[in-house]
Amino acid sequence: MRIYFAGPLFSAAERDWNASLAAELRGAGHEVFLPQEQEPGKDAAGIFATDVGGIDWADGLVAIMDGADPDSGTCWEVGYAYGKKPIVLVRTDLRRNAGSGGSGYNPMLTQSATIRVDAVAAPIDHVAGEVLDALARLETAS
Repeated sequence: MRIYFAGPLFSAAERDWNASLAAELRGAGHEVFLPQEQEPGKDAAGIFATDVGGIDWADGLVAIMDGADPDSGTCWEVGYAYGKKPIVLVRTDLRRNAGSGGSGYNPMLTQSATIRVDAVAAPIDHVAGEVLDALARLETAS
């Protein structure tokens, strides 16, 4: 499956986590478009065009919803993909917001998900297993 990997990429920790999870997905045979690998040296217009092209190329989207409030760019990518392709939302963050129904993030996001992976404070290998299981369910359903 061709996967667009949406998530925050503004700290070394975020970039390392993204790269680790993307490597697990690739190791299982998926093609992964990871924006942080595609964007270096591009201006805002180039980043936008590259990432929109990546979403259009993909069969599905995996989006990381960690943070007190999920990353705004990731939220836009989920909105762009909604209704066009399956979306797997992933949250490992233990913070919960009042009014989110206990999910920790906005209902506009939770309701856009085809599948949600809520793996609070889970290690990367557990998260990867959950995401791979979700992708297998999507492939079986299609």
